[in-house]
Amino acid sequence: MSKAFMLKPDLSYLNLDSDKALFQLNVAQLVEEALKNGEGTLADSGALAIDTGKFTGRSPKDRFVVCDALTADSVWWGDINIKFTPEHFDSLFEKVTSHLNQKDFYVRDAYACADENYKTTIRVVTETAYQNLFSNNLFLRLAADEVIGQPEWTIIAAPTFLADPALDGTRQSNFSILNFSKKMILIGGTGYTGEIKKGIFSVLNFILPEQRDTLSMHCSANVGKDGDTAIFFGLSGTGKTTLSADPERGLIGDDEHGWGSETVFNFEGGCYAKCVDLTAEKEPQIFNAIKFGSLLENINYFPQTRTVDFSNIDKTENTRVAYPIDYIENAIIPSIAGVPKNIFFLTADAFGVLPPISKLTPGQAMFHFISGYTAKVAGTEAGVTEPQLTFSACFGKAFLPLHPTRYAGLLGEKMQKHQVNVWLINTGWSGGAYGVGKRMKLAYTRAMISAALKGEFENIAFDTDPIFGLHIPVGCPEVPAEILNPRNTWTDPKEYDQKAAELALAFIQNFKQFEDYASDEMLASLPKVVENTH
Repeated sequence: MSKAFMLKPDLSYLNLDSDKALFQLNVAQLVEEALKNGEGTLADSGALAIDTGKFTGRSPKDRFVVCDALTADSVWWGDINIKFTPEHFDSLFEKVTSHLNQKDFYVRDAYACADENYKTTIRVVTETAYQNLFSNNLFLRLAADEVIGQPEWTIIAAPTFLADPALDGTRQSNFSILNFSKKMILIGGTGYTGEIKKGIFSVLNFILPEQRDTLSMHCSANVGKDGDTAIFFGLSGTGKTTLSADPERGLIGDDEHGWGSETVFNFEGGCYAKCVDLTAEKEPQIFNAIKFGSLLENINYFPQTRTVDFSNIDKTENTRVAYPIDYIENAIIPSIAGVPKNIFFLTADAFGVLPPISKLTPGQAMFHFISGYTAKVAGTEAGVTEPQLTFSACFGKAFLPLHPTRYAGLLGEKMQKHQVNVWLINTGWSGGAYGVGKRMKLAYTRAMISAALKGEFENIAFDTDPIFGLHIPVGCPEVPAEILNPRNTWTDPKEYDQKAAELALAFIQNFKQFEDYASDEMLASLPKVVENTH
């Protein structure tokens, strides 16, 4: 393999052979490498299409954090942050680097955090060219003449390396391990690129609140022509990427942000969008971003063509496309804006009982943030095939190294200081639960969010939901009034009441773990339902 175009970084700190490193290849070179290696094919749009192999989503049970003097008393240990010994990490590190030294591998220097005050340098070492292309697209790219020397953080990803659980301390052959003391992320046994991006997100979720008093957020963000920033919290599949891609507003980012003293800033330099059922009509910005340099994951073509069939989910419902943020025409570069005027909590309610839009009091905002309710949508995690009731603290529990109350406290302080409007948006089901009702129309959701951003609810009356206490507007431009109150959309209102009580009890039960930390205002926001003990 020719290395005439490759620089040679000093990788001795990783025990890696610099002569085997294909360093900082450009997009065309990475695509050529991927095709040469048989990693994928070119779609007729020009995008590289690859399969990630056995894993088409993250594997949360195989995500570990090294427990040592730095993390023992600060990390929120449990089923999210699973303890891993320093000895097992060191042993696996030696095995993975030895594995990579048997072949050529790909190295990319980049950084996270668009605000220069928070800039974090990253080196990504990958076994495959497509993982390196993903890293180029998702992280912030260095200037052509920029050299970082030894980076702050290093990611090593080797999908064909399989761990031996009996020897290596893993659960099975795949793993993603964060080592905060060595500032390293070690990934093996999985080709799913989301593990790379979420590894760095978890790192920033540890560093920023602890060291910089800055709120790290699992959210998308955009900004209006008048400089009004909006942020959208939500788990995968609730609409963060789709709803922030608004042609009327500048895109700050689609997934991960920090809220500092004066700015909201993107952690990333690209977008990782779900593309199931994608069409140019419904989501033109995302559709048009699929071109040369973009990376399509686990899609299928129409037979005998290289045209993507976005409705085909034979491999997974979690089909994805990764592209640089400047593939979106109205992206804000650098991806920074002022503090938000509006916050939207997105939930895909599979019970079909939450209103499509409601305004929250500060106490309700804190309650719903720390509850993080949604239905986990098929495909984003291994084994999830239909929506499941889930509570994910701060709308990102899977990525929180610290206790959720640390993030909730920061959000509460910032909401109060800046007098932010907070809205709960149900992008899930209406007229019945999953299997009976229908998913809320995207056009209606967009219209409701647009009305909130334009201040069109300021002179509209609100009804109060008797169970959840939510404030529901009685009207909204371009939205049928009858869908605003979810009880009206059900054929049998008594069935709605029964389902609403069921969801309310689930909220109450989940919140018990946070009651000792909760303010009176948060406790007053618990749903009002009497549990039937008979």
